[in-house]
Amino acid sequence: MRHLVALSALALVVVGAASAARLPRAPQCPVFPTTNAWNQRVDSLPVAAGSSSIVSSIGAGGRLHPDFGSGLWDGSPIGIPITVVGKATPRSAVSFDYADESDKGPYPIPKGVKTEGGSDRHAILVDRDACELYELYTLTRTSKGWHAGSGAIWSLTSKKLRPAGWTSADAAGLPILPGLARYDEVAAGRIDHALRFTVSRTRRAYVWPARHFASSLIDPSLPPMGLRLRLTASFDISTFPPQARVVLQALKTYGMMVADNGSNWFISGAPDPGWDNSDLSTLGQVKGSSFEVVDTSSLTPQKPKRK
Repeated sequence: MRHLVALSALALVVVGAASAARLPRAPQCPVFPTTNAWNQRVDSLPVAAGSSSIVSSIGAGGRLHPDFGSGLWDGSPIGIPITVVGKATPRSAVSFDYADESDKGPYPIPKGVKTEGGSDRHAILVDRDACELYELYTLTRTSKGWHAGSGAIWSLTSKKLRPAGWTSADAAGLPILPGLARYDEVAAGRIDHALRFTVSRTRRAYVWPARHFASSLIDPSLPPMGLRLRLTASFDISTFPPQARVVLQALKTYGMMVADNGSNWFISGAPDPGWDNSDLSTLGQVKGSSFEVVDTSSLTPQKPKRK
């Protein structure tokens, strides 16, 4: 397996406090503050009530699937690519299907912008000079200019959320970038944030830090958008190969958030030639029954009481 020697020792690094990991091409910008929900540990929090029924609704017998890797799948990179831009990148107007819940822009879309394969066509744009994140859903170039389903702009130095009820480039109204598994993190031996994942059926509800739902179903056993799950502490990851082991440790320490409707147990990441697809495929040995829902109520900011 590629990179086995280089990662074998690094992957055993003990996970400590969150450090707001930075992108190699935007080293001055944190991927949100350490106090942002994505960067907060959940390994010591209690299991939520109804955990087993929610896991069963997603599929206790289902298998974890890395929706990222190296090479191409059906002609596109495997994962959601990240494009780093700067102040010199031309800004463009974008029209939206959901204009009332999208940030107007303009957006720094370079020539040859990278988009996710398949129908979602997510574009993740990081302005390394302004430390701003621009995310677009179903980005396409038309005869009239750029068009997308929705778009959102974030300050990477803030933990400010979308307005209540607003979508983003993701159905949960969350940013996508901080939930991606990145090869540079794994090569360094640790992922210091939660991961993004999808489920096929969600509830007509969202929990903090999500801001939007995308379902008409009201079954309480279904997960709401923003729900946090984690790999159980008792699950043995010692026999997994290096890259998978770093991902699994992150799922124990930081967990993963329901961010969109899609295939069950698919976790997201950015494509990179450094990924070892054989190594990552071992994540498929992990069943849904090895996860539990986390009670994150202690992380939710409390509204001030009226006097």
